[in-house]
Amino acid sequence: MRLVIKNDYDEVSRWAARHVANRIEAFAPGPGRLFTLGLPTGASPEGMYRELVRLHREEGLSFRHVATFNMDEYVGLSASDPRSYRAYMRDRLFDRVDVEAANAHLPDGAAAELDAECAAYEKAIAEAGGIRLFVGGVGADGHLAFNEPGSSLASRTRQKTLTADTRMANARYFGGDPEAVPPRALTVGIGTILDADEILLIVSGHAKARALRAMVEEGVNHMWTASCLQLHPHGIIVCDEAATIEMKVGTVNYFKDIEQARPDRDK
Repeated sequence: MRLVIKNDYDEVSRWAARHVANRIEAFAPGPGRLFTLGLPTGASPEGMYRELVRLHREEGLSFRHVATFNMDEYVGLSASDPRSYRAYMRDRLFDRVDVEAANAHLPDGAAAELDAECAAYEKAIAEAGGIRLFVGGVGADGHLAFNEPGSSLASRTRQKTLTADTRMANARYFGGDPEAVPPRALTVGIGTILDADEILLIVSGHAKARALRAMVEEGVNHMWTASCLQLHPHGIIVCDEAATIEMKVGTVNYFKDIEQARPDRDK
């Protein structure tokens, strides 16, 4: 596991965006050779999306040969619903860069047969050659995508019932009313995420400190599903100082020292 500690959320966002850009450019995608990128929603990646848009407009980063696969979508919301994750992605990234609409994938929360939709999503990822880089945010309770505490670490794309805490955290997108947040969602599984060639998790703020400690200093535990990163050979967490307050000083200093010694570290 690689832990990159930055001063604040803005630095975290810039680092994450630059890492994504570097991976795309190093892959040199083109016609018939798409870079597959897994993407999250929520508050954690918003700064990264702003920076990716800037890199596209000012430095020529292209998404024309990038295929994106989002982590999740609410059950019952159509793609045209302004509260859907499709709308979130259009507003923050898809309509601001040159990604092809046909290459921007999200599970369909309004599908008539939800189990079939989940199976089709797994098939689409496999047919695209798997995910090269999966980016994710982490909930305060350590959940990854909508894999709530207790989710199987071998899980695949499926329906999940959301906890009260998750609905409360997402209420800001629903007029501040947790009861307006759909109680179920379609989500990629932990097994789906672990299949990616590389995983990058964004963790920011005091509210995520307990989750970060569990992910880094404790063992793999299905009650903190993001701790699955310990099982991956190419897992990265980029966090800010505020998120490290529950960790041991020695742990924090160790990862800072290791990062400084890396000749290939992203600036």
